[in-house]
Amino acid sequence: MTASPARAAGLPRTVVTGYAAGSLVTGAFGTVPGLLLLPYLTDTLGVAAGVAALLVLLPKGWDVLVNPVAGRISDRTRSRWGARRPYVLVGGLALAVLFAAIFAGPAGTGAGAGGWVALTFLAAATAFAFFQVPYVAMPAELTDDYAERTRLMTWRIAVLAVAILISGAVAPLVVTGGGGGLPGHRWMGLFVAALIVVGVLGTFLGTANAPTGAIQQSEPSLRAQLAVAAGNRPFRALLICFVIQAAGIATVLAGVTYFARHVLRDPETGPTLLFACFVAPALLVMPVWSRLGGRLGKPRAFTVASALFAVGALGLVAAPALPAVAVYLLVALIGCGYAGQQVFGLAMLPDCIAYDTRRTGRRQAGVFTGLWTAGETFGLALGPGIYGLVLQVSGYVPSITGGAAQPDSARLGVLLGFTVLPALLVGGALLLMRNYREQV
Repeated sequence: MTASPARAAGLPRTVVTGYAAGSLVTGAFGTVPGLLLLPYLTDTLGVAAGVAALLVLLPKGWDVLVNPVAGRISDRTRSRWGARRPYVLVGGLALAVLFAAIFAGPAGTGAGAGGWVALTFLAAATAFAFFQVPYVAMPAELTDDYAERTRLMTWRIAVLAVAILISGAVAPLVVTGGGGGLPGHRWMGLFVAALIVVGVLGTFLGTANAPTGAIQQSEPSLRAQLAVAAGNRPFRALLICFVIQAAGIATVLAGVTYFARHVLRDPETGPTLLFACFVAPALLVMPVWSRLGGRLGKPRAFTVASALFAVGALGLVAAPALPAVAVYLLVALIGCGYAGQQVFGLAMLPDCIAYDTRRTGRRQAGVFTGLWTAGETFGLALGPGIYGLVLQVSGYVPSITGGAAQPDSARLGVLLGFTVLPALLVGGALLLMRNYREQV
């Protein structure tokens, strides 16, 4: 890509906020299925926990194949709207329709309803790939400035935190307000679909005048592109770490409803309160993380944030014996760590892409972000899958009312899957970052 004077200067605020609006899409689709889809299958459709785990995991596992293809296609696209924005618009609007369809199946409950969820979730995951990959590729092409990329990611993660708060906290309330069960989930699907549309249009319109350059010719084949990405050692270390951590974060999301119901004994307001405590502090500490990153460097600040997440999750093991206020404070600590993880992980990704451009002379942001989003999406799907298997092994009893009595072993599985498992995944993944060297 050929740099232009506009790319060297600071990005216009309209571009920064317009780009950040896309986090409404990634936040909603990254949060709500992980939060509500597994309990929807087990406690509304009556699907066994092990089967539900596979229904959640397999459609998003498909993205491991689709995302790199979406990146390669967008790298080669030439249009009056640019290489990325057509996919942001079309993929995002298709995602909104398909998301609503997940919870609007015609088959009622049972195996047929589970099959409908699997098929529509697969289609939604495919549409999301063609939105997310071009969207995540955009920062590396909006600016060449190291600090400006951090600013762009800080805004994006701030909006992401708002999106998680709105979608994650309000979606369960919409289910309850809509009458619960099948009707409540249908209303929730429409609510999240509307949120996705707002984010899609905000990004498409807000980046209409974004400074860009001409994309250089990419590698001639997908295999060659993947080989280039595999040869980027900083990217490889960061990607593997982020995928494992995404699985840990997703186990927390998947366990919120179960944790609120079977540990806190508060199925009505518990999920919303947990989400508020998870996200609201993240908004407050975002400027702190930005300053800490400037002082320590992104890799070290990323390590601090990950350790904070792991410590908070381990502390929740004692939740059955703790007062409610202590539980919510620990969840807030996890949220603070999560905010830092996202800021620095996503800020290091464009650095890795820029490093590869210097190394090879070619800018292939779509390839790297295709692999990145494929890995992140797989990690976010793997978390609920693992959590569902934990429930199955521990003897969780499915139902169509959500009120089935659970054995002590199932309640223990709910607790450990929400605390120890994510702490091990997030904290243990830091060992992989020993191979990462900061790219400026």
